Amino acid sequence: MVLLSAGIGATPVLAMLHALAAARSTRHVLWLHGARDRQHHPFAAEVRRLMLALTHGRAMCVTADRARATRWVRISTPRVTSRDRSSTTSASEDVHFCGPTRFMAAMKEALATVGVGPERIHVETFNGNEWMASGVVGAATRAPHLPKDDANTGPLVSFARSGIAAHWKASTYRGMLELAEACDVPVRWSCRTGVCHSCESGVMSGAVTYQPNPLDPPADGDVLLCCSRPQGDVVIDI
Repeated sequence: MVLLSAGIGATPVLAMLHALAAARSTRHVLWLHGARDRQHHPFAAEVRRLMLALTHGRAMCVTADRARATRWVRISTPRVTSRDRSSTTSASEDVHFCGPTRFMAAMKEALATVGVGPERIHVETFNGNEWMASGVVGAATRAPHLPKDDANTGPLVSFARSGIAAHWKASTYRGMLELAEACDVPVRWSCRTGVCHSCESGVMSGAVTYQPNPLDPPADGDVLLCCSRPQGDVVIDI
Protein backbone atom coordinates (compact mmCIF):
# COMPACT_ATOMS: atom_id res chain seq x y z
CA MET A 1 0.00 0.00 0.00
CA VAL A 2 1.34 3.42 -0.99
CA LEU A 3 0.12 6.50 0.87
CA LEU A 4 0.80 9.87 -0.77
CA SER A 5 0.08 13.24 0.81
CA ALA A 6 1.01 16.90 0.91
CA GLY A 7 0.00 19.68 3.27
CA ILE A 8 -3.30 19.12 5.07
CA GLY A 9 -3.75 15.95 3.01
CA ALA A 10 -1.72 14.23 5.75
CA THR A 11 -4.80 14.07 8.01
CA PRO A 12 -6.87 11.36 6.24
CA VAL A 13 -3.68 9.42 5.44
CA LEU A 14 -2.74 9.51 9.12
CA ALA A 15 -6.11 7.92 9.95
CA MET A 16 -5.35 5.10 7.52
CA LEU A 17 -1.95 4.59 9.13
CA HIS A 18 -3.57 4.38 12.58
CA ALA A 19 -5.92 1.65 11.30
CA LEU A 20 -3.03 -0.32 9.78
CA ALA A 21 -0.97 -0.03 12.97
CA ALA A 22 -3.90 -1.08 15.18
CA ALA A 23 -4.38 -4.18 13.03
CA ARG A 24 -0.61 -4.93 13.11
CA SER A 25 -0.77 -5.18 9.34
CA THR A 26 1.95 -7.19 7.60
CA ARG A 27 1.39 -5.40 4.30
CA HIS A 28 4.24 -3.41 2.78
CA VAL A 29 3.25 0.16 3.59
CA LEU A 30 5.02 3.27 2.28
CA TRP A 31 3.95 6.80 3.20
CA LEU A 32 5.47 9.54 1.05
CA HIS A 33 4.66 13.06 2.28
CA GLY A 34 5.61 16.34 0.63
CA ALA A 35 6.42 19.23 2.97
CA ARG A 36 8.36 22.49 2.96
CA ASP A 37 10.70 21.12 5.64
CA ARG A 38 10.62 18.75 8.61
CA GLN A 39 8.91 21.33 10.83
CA HIS A 40 6.03 21.48 8.35
CA HIS A 41 5.14 17.83 8.89
CA PRO A 42 3.24 18.15 12.19
CA PHE A 43 2.66 14.39 12.50
CA ALA A 44 6.25 13.24 11.97
CA ALA A 45 6.78 11.91 15.51
CA GLU A 46 3.38 10.22 15.50
CA VAL A 47 4.11 8.58 12.14
CA ARG A 48 7.45 7.22 13.34
CA ARG A 49 5.73 5.70 16.38
CA LEU A 50 2.99 4.09 14.29
CA MET A 51 5.50 2.67 11.83
CA LEU A 52 7.03 0.63 14.65
CA ALA A 53 3.80 -1.42 14.74
CA LEU A 54 4.16 -2.39 11.07
CA THR A 55 6.40 -5.25 10.00
CA HIS A 56 6.99 -3.66 6.60
CA GLY A 57 6.38 0.03 7.13
CA ARG A 58 8.40 2.98 5.88
CA ALA A 59 7.79 6.72 5.73
CA MET A 60 9.57 9.34 3.67
CA CYS A 61 9.26 13.10 3.83
CA VAL A 62 10.10 14.81 0.56
CA THR A 63 11.47 18.33 1.12
CA ALA A 64 14.06 20.74 -0.18
CA ASP A 65 16.34 19.70 2.72
CA ARG A 66 19.14 17.22 2.00
CA ALA A 67 19.60 16.32 5.67
CA ARG A 68 18.59 12.89 6.95
CA ALA A 69 16.92 11.85 10.18
CA THR A 70 16.07 8.48 11.67
CA ARG A 71 13.46 6.65 9.56
CA TRP A 72 12.92 9.78 7.46
CA VAL A 73 14.54 10.28 4.07
CA ARG A 74 14.96 13.78 2.64
CA ILE A 75 14.90 14.05 -1.15
CA SER A 76 16.37 17.20 -2.66
CA THR A 77 13.24 18.45 -4.41
CA PRO A 78 11.00 21.23 -3.12
CA ARG A 79 7.84 19.20 -3.63
CA VAL A 80 6.76 15.64 -4.37
CA THR A 81 7.07 15.15 -8.13
CA SER A 82 6.09 12.49 -10.62
CA ARG A 83 9.70 11.23 -10.54
CA ASP A 84 9.36 10.47 -6.82
CA ARG A 85 6.06 8.74 -7.49
CA SER A 86 7.31 6.47 -10.26
CA SER A 87 10.26 5.33 -8.16
CA THR A 88 8.03 4.06 -5.36
CA THR A 89 4.90 2.70 -7.02
CA SER A 90 4.03 -0.24 -9.24
CA ALA A 91 0.94 -1.46 -11.02
CA SER A 92 0.21 -4.02 -8.27
CA GLU A 93 -0.04 -1.61 -5.34
CA ASP A 94 -3.05 0.15 -3.85
CA VAL A 95 -2.46 3.89 -3.74
CA HIS A 96 -4.26 6.35 -1.47
CA PHE A 97 -3.55 10.05 -1.75
CA CYS A 98 -4.76 13.46 -0.66
CA GLY A 99 -3.44 17.01 -0.91
CA PRO A 100 -3.71 20.35 -2.75
CA THR A 101 -5.26 20.53 -6.20
CA ARG A 102 -1.96 20.69 -8.15
CA PHE A 103 -0.58 17.81 -6.11
CA MET A 104 -3.64 15.67 -6.84
CA ALA A 105 -3.43 16.36 -10.56
CA ALA A 106 0.28 15.46 -10.62
CA MET A 107 -0.39 12.22 -8.72
CA LYS A 108 -3.10 11.08 -11.11
CA GLU A 109 -0.90 11.73 -14.12
CA ALA A 110 2.14 10.02 -12.60
CA LEU A 111 0.21 6.94 -11.46
CA ALA A 112 -1.27 6.51 -14.92
CA THR A 113 2.24 6.77 -16.37
CA VAL A 114 3.53 3.85 -14.27
CA GLY A 115 0.48 1.74 -15.08
CA VAL A 116 -1.52 1.89 -11.83
CA GLY A 117 -5.11 1.11 -12.80
CA PRO A 118 -7.99 3.33 -11.65
CA GLU A 119 -9.39 0.48 -9.55
CA ARG A 120 -6.27 0.70 -7.36
CA ILE A 121 -6.35 4.49 -6.90
CA HIS A 122 -8.25 5.92 -3.93
CA VAL A 123 -8.57 9.68 -3.60
CA GLU A 124 -9.86 12.13 -1.00
CA THR A 125 -10.16 15.71 -2.18
CA PHE A 126 -9.73 18.88 -0.15
CA ASN A 127 -10.88 21.60 -2.55
CA GLY A 128 -9.20 24.72 -1.30
CA ASN A 129 -10.41 26.76 -4.29
CA GLU A 130 -13.94 27.00 -2.99
CA TRP A 131 -14.57 29.14 0.06
CA MET A 132 -17.61 30.14 2.04
CA ALA A 133 -18.46 33.71 2.94
CA SER A 134 -19.68 34.25 6.48
CA GLY A 135 -23.41 34.55 7.01
CA VAL A 136 -26.41 32.62 5.77
CA VAL A 137 -26.54 31.81 2.06
CA GLY A 138 -29.11 34.00 0.36
CA ALA A 139 -29.29 36.56 3.15
CA ALA A 140 -29.10 40.24 2.27
CA THR A 141 -25.62 41.71 2.60
CA ARG A 142 -25.15 44.39 5.24
CA ALA A 143 -22.79 47.31 5.20
CA PRO A 144 -19.84 46.88 7.60
CA HIS A 145 -20.50 48.46 10.98
CA LEU A 146 -19.20 48.52 14.54
CA PRO A 147 -20.31 45.60 16.72
CA LYS A 148 -23.23 46.30 19.04
CA ASP A 149 -21.11 45.85 22.15
CA ASP A 150 -18.06 47.92 21.13
CA ALA A 151 -16.87 49.22 24.50
CA ASN A 152 -14.18 51.65 23.31
CA THR A 153 -11.51 49.78 25.28
CA GLY A 154 -8.88 47.22 24.32
CA PRO A 155 -6.73 46.85 21.18
CA LEU A 156 -8.14 48.46 18.07
CA VAL A 157 -8.61 46.12 15.10
CA SER A 158 -8.96 48.08 11.86
CA PHE A 159 -10.35 46.43 8.73
CA ALA A 160 -8.75 48.76 6.18
CA ARG A 161 -10.78 47.99 3.05
CA SER A 162 -14.07 48.03 4.95
CA GLY A 163 -13.38 51.27 6.82
CA ILE A 164 -14.21 49.76 10.21
CA ALA A 165 -12.11 49.96 13.39
CA ALA A 166 -13.48 47.91 16.32
CA HIS A 167 -12.10 47.17 19.76
CA TRP A 168 -10.96 43.66 20.64
CA LYS A 169 -12.63 41.92 23.59
CA ALA A 170 -10.88 38.67 24.53
CA SER A 171 -13.89 37.61 26.61
CA THR A 172 -16.18 37.82 23.58
CA TYR A 173 -14.19 36.68 20.55
CA ARG A 174 -12.08 33.54 20.09
CA GLY A 175 -10.38 34.96 17.01
CA MET A 176 -10.42 38.02 14.77
CA LEU A 177 -12.63 36.14 12.31
CA GLU A 178 -15.46 36.34 14.86
CA LEU A 179 -14.87 40.07 15.30
CA ALA A 180 -15.00 40.57 11.52
CA GLU A 181 -18.27 38.65 11.37
CA ALA A 182 -19.71 40.74 14.23
CA CYS A 183 -18.93 43.81 12.12
CA ASP A 184 -20.34 42.27 8.92
CA VAL A 185 -16.95 42.77 7.31
CA PRO A 186 -16.81 40.62 4.14
CA VAL A 187 -14.38 37.83 4.99
CA ARG A 188 -13.80 34.44 3.44
CA TRP A 189 -13.37 31.24 5.41
CA SER A 190 -13.63 27.48 5.12
CA CYS A 191 -11.83 26.65 8.36
CA ARG A 192 -15.03 25.33 9.90
CA THR A 193 -15.49 22.91 7.01
CA GLY A 194 -11.94 21.55 7.14
CA VAL A 195 -10.12 23.70 4.55
CA CYS A 196 -7.30 25.64 6.18
CA HIS A 197 -5.82 28.99 5.15
CA SER A 198 -9.04 30.21 3.50
CA CYS A 199 -9.20 33.06 6.05
CA GLU A 200 -5.56 34.09 5.52
CA SER A 201 -5.38 37.87 5.12
CA GLY A 202 -2.69 40.54 4.97
CA VAL A 203 -1.51 42.40 8.07
CA MET A 204 -0.71 46.04 7.29
CA SER A 205 0.55 46.84 10.79
CA GLY A 206 0.62 45.38 14.29
CA ALA A 207 1.29 41.91 15.71
CA VAL A 208 -0.87 38.94 16.69
CA THR A 209 -0.69 35.79 18.75
CA TYR A 210 -2.36 32.46 17.98
CA GLN A 211 -4.63 30.33 20.14
CA PRO A 212 -4.34 27.53 19.25
CA ASN A 213 -1.13 27.66 17.21
CA PRO A 214 -1.79 26.76 13.55
CA LEU A 215 -0.24 23.55 12.23
CA ASP A 216 0.91 25.42 9.13
CA PRO A 217 1.71 29.11 9.81
CA PRO A 218 0.65 31.77 7.27
CA ALA A 219 3.09 33.45 4.92
CA ASP A 220 5.13 36.37 6.20
CA GLY A 221 2.94 39.46 6.36
CA ASP A 222 -0.27 37.43 6.57
CA VAL A 223 -2.48 36.31 9.42
CA LEU A 224 -4.97 33.47 9.94
CA LEU A 225 -8.05 35.30 11.20
CA CYS A 226 -9.77 32.24 12.69
CA CYS A 227 -7.28 31.64 15.54
CA SER A 228 -5.41 34.95 15.85
CA ARG A 229 -5.67 37.59 18.57
CA PRO A 230 -4.21 41.10 18.45
CA GLN A 231 -1.29 41.90 20.74
CA GLY A 232 -2.04 45.60 20.30
CA ASP A 233 -3.61 47.76 17.62
CA VAL A 234 -3.58 45.99 14.24
CA VAL A 235 -4.66 46.84 10.71
CA ILE A 236 -5.99 43.98 8.54
CA ASP A 237 -6.18 44.25 4.76
CA ILE A 238 -9.85 43.36 4.32
